[in-house]
Amino acid sequence: MAKVESFKIDHTVMSAPQIRPAGQLAGPIGDVVSKFDLRFVKPNNKAIPTGTIHTLEHCLGFLMRDYLDKIIDISPMGCRTGFYLTCFGDKSANEVKSARVASLEKIGKMTIGDVPGLSAKECGNWKDHDFPSAQACALEVLQGLLR
Repeated sequence: MAKVESFKIDHTVMSAPQIRPAGQLAGPIGDVVSKFDLRFVKPNNKAIPTGTIHTLEHCLGFLMRDYLDKIIDISPMGCRTGFYLTCFGDKSANEVKSARVASLEKIGKMTIGDVPGLSAKECGNWKDHDFPSAQACALEVLQGLLR
């Protein structure tokens, strides 16, 4: 059975918020894919409610692409403590942090009408969103990143 990178990390000592390079792969023709752990809350201490993390996923999925190129995906972690960012290229944690800070700042200024993909046509679980909580979470994480 393959070993999963995140299961090798001691989650009992992990801090949050943080950005952690979580791996890099080189493809057969030299392409590089980088993966980052965008931790929002301390593992085993707190979990982001599903409506909150779902709304953050929609916002970050659009906003992060305004600040960081070649993003493949931004996916919520199953443990609901943050997101994985996967992108092409050799990105630095500082580049990712800058994009994350700018995105969280924008979320802090958004209204619910600014959140992309909230209709039944655009989202497979469109009723499970919590914009006020997502905005509060974004601002809390932003304060932690700027300390």
